[in-house]
Amino acid sequence: MEFKQGSLTAWVAGFLAVLISYAGPLVIFIQAAQAGHISNAELTSWIWAISIGAGVSGLLLSWWLKLPVITAWSAPGTALLLSLFPDISMPEVVGAYLTAAVIVIAIGVTGYFEKIVAFIPRGIAAAMMAGILFQFGVQAFRASVDMPIVVFAMLAAYLVSKRLWPRYAIVIVALTGFAVAFAMGTTHLQALGLELARPVFVAPQFNIGVFLSFSVPLVLVSLTGQYLPGMAVLQLAGYRVPSRAVVTGTGLASLLTACFGGISIVLAAITAALCTGRDAHADPAKRYIAGIANGVFYLVGGAFAGTIVQVFTAFPSALIAALAGLALIGAIVSNIRILVSEDAYVEPSVITFLATASGMTLFGLGAAFWGVVFGMASYWLFGKPKVAQSKER
Repeated sequence: MEFKQGSLTAWVAGFLAVLISYAGPLVIFIQAAQAGHISNAELTSWIWAISIGAGVSGLLLSWWLKLPVITAWSAPGTALLLSLFPDISMPEVVGAYLTAAVIVIAIGVTGYFEKIVAFIPRGIAAAMMAGILFQFGVQAFRASVDMPIVVFAMLAAYLVSKRLWPRYAIVIVALTGFAVAFAMGTTHLQALGLELARPVFVAPQFNIGVFLSFSVPLVLVSLTGQYLPGMAVLQLAGYRVPSRAVVTGTGLASLLTACFGGISIVLAAITAALCTGRDAHADPAKRYIAGIANGVFYLVGGAFAGTIVQVFTAFPSALIAALAGLALIGAIVSNIRILVSEDAYVEPSVITFLATASGMTLFGLGAAFWGVVFGMASYWLFGKPKVAQSKER
């Protein structure tokens, strides 16, 4: 009965959250598949895995906790993966996914989430994320060399929609890009059709270098860039969040979908705001319906993952690159704000950002790993003394 009483807005909110996820963060997945020379069959399996993982975890957690728990896949983690392809193989990627999932589950079960997040300086974590995402923001403008009309139209749509309808900006940008590309005759829509997903199993392969370059940074960006702000959104909406249940539940979803190409399932932050406010439901006690709806629409998207792949591959790669870059501007801005807000730790954070954004690889270990290493080293060397000096003043 409660699903019939004023819950239409909750279902609309759940649908919009899924739509925004597919219009924005999913584009990075498409780029990662292209960089890793992944077939459409494997890409379909990837999208099936992240959709099913997010759908099941969000639906069950929302129903069980009676909270609007909105889950998704790790967009910064996907960006990190893209920066590592094609130097790592898909079995190694799956091994890294499994390892990261086990670590997250251990953190959830032991209840160490808050302690671990508190141990990592926010500025350094934000700098690493900004460094990972920076190259994708740049791609949005590099793509204008190949398709200036399409990219400039998308940029104009981004600026206007950010001013007038910020919540739906990415959807508007995607629709604008698709419409302009179609009008210019650069699309291949004639082959579109409904296609059910067929999961592809990949046996994992474990590698210590990939563990340090990918698994550890993936856990770090998931904790600081997804779980922490996601829980903050729920808390600001007046909900008490049982972090142990949420972290453990999403970690289990990650574990179950990893061998099919599913990257870490995490707590959503940006799209969560759609489902936790009054627009989702007038009664805060019934906003969990939006979380259930979000899960249901993810399950539908996962079932037709093959069709989603067809839609994105029907458009030019420059359009996809521009869409990914514009979709991540908000995340880049948020992390830069955190980076510069902690005055005592600006230098360690900038060092982390520069090392991560450089794309360096040393001893088989990627830039994200070295960014954290250099940043934490400088933090311990001269970060704390600065705090002490500022307190004395």
